[in-house]
Amino acid sequence: MTEVVLTCANHPTRETSLRCKRCNKPICASCAVLTPVGYRCRECVRGQQATFDTAGVGALVVGAVVSAVGTGVALVPLSFLGFWGLLLAPIAGGSLAEVVRWAVRRKRNRRLPLAAAVGGSIGVAGYLLVQSAPWLLVALSGQPAIVPGLAFSLLWPLGYGALLISTLYSRLRGIR
Repeated sequence: MTEVVLTCANHPTRETSLRCKRCNKPICASCAVLTPVGYRCRECVRGQQATFDTAGVGALVVGAVVSAVGTGVALVPLSFLGFWGLLLAPIAGGSLAEVVRWAVRRKRNRRLPLAAAVGGSIGVAGYLLVQSAPWLLVALSGQPAIVPGLAFSLLWPLGYGALLISTLYSRLRGIR
């Protein structure tokens, strides 16, 4: 009896004994993707991931807008708390992640965490712009104004925003 030598469907020069668990296509070790149910080819994995992405571009925009507004609003009370705001910023980020999930109706997309993080960054930038507006107006008027505490006063909201956005991103990303 003659043994049939299998070659990879993507790399015809490589011999293999692996097959995709779903479509039974011969694949080499570099084409194989380990899944909980066995090895699959990249095409089957991409097809399966596409069925889980149920949110479109509109949901990404909604997630970005909700996180921008939510981050800007959350920074107001956090700024009054001083050091304690650093402890509460991750809680606010987790809560904001749940609000974003509710706003997109629990639909999923691989890019939703990134869209929410970009929106949150825009919210932080907007908050910093509003906080520094009086000093910017004085500087633009041409009057000499030395405000050494301006940069330092903007560091706290940056710290709150970084903690809030990182928690928002990680909560929306989930465990992979």
